[in-house]
Amino acid sequence: MQLLLLANCTSPGHGYLEHALPEILAFLHGVTEITFVPFAGGDHDAYTATVRAAFEPHGIGVRSLHEAADPVAAVASAQALFVGGGNTFRLLAGLQRLGLIPVIRARVQNGLPYLGSSAGATITAPSIRTTNDMPIVQPESFEALGLVPFQINPHYVDADLVGAHAGDSRETRLTEFLDENDVPVLGLREGTHLSVTSTLACALAVVGGGPAGLLSTEPGIVFERGRAPHNVAGDVSPLLVRRPRYDRPLATAVS
Repeated sequence: MQLLLLANCTSPGHGYLEHALPEILAFLHGVTEITFVPFAGGDHDAYTATVRAAFEPHGIGVRSLHEAADPVAAVASAQALFVGGGNTFRLLAGLQRLGLIPVIRARVQNGLPYLGSSAGATITAPSIRTTNDMPIVQPESFEALGLVPFQINPHYVDADLVGAHAGDSRETRLTEFLDENDVPVLGLREGTHLSVTSTLACALAVVGGGPAGLLSTEPGIVFERGRAPHNVAGDVSPLLVRRPRYDRPLATAVS
């Protein structure tokens, strides 16, 4: 399995995907065409044009699933997959409606390179419960691809305790998730990425990139039940062997 998951697809002062272009091109080395999944966005034609403008100058063609007569067959024959960012609920609903979840999962588990940004990174977790997005549509369920056994929160923003907003922070929301679910959450700050390589012999997960925020110099942060949040960089492979547990039963009162 080969995953490259980006916290964001746009960054101030850079063009689309430009901030992560060296990592992307290295990841797609030898690939001449990517199959693009545009369903997190609204205008699929415009979104696909943006993606083509980013990849075609580097000799990589783009085939979009919304243009395919048979999206399942298009995924089955893909050289590599790029799942773009946007609204995670809309993305998951579109994949479920077209019956694409099983075929994407199977192909990626069997070696198809998977590039995902923002919502495209979020859906590689077992569930989309740690997305930042508004539920503008209702998917069949929150169950996602489950390519990694932990949750992902892209665009992670550290609490600014001296800023204008001193209310609930991203940390607050993810802590609430852990109240109900015993599943680690990896927060990816802007400008960062997670790469996962898994074979029968070993599995490696690495967090890298330069965070764009000013409140932390580390690319990632991990939330786990019963432990204070801790910043991470580099090897986070232990997350790959954790068994997720969702919907923790409420504790019964002690009489």
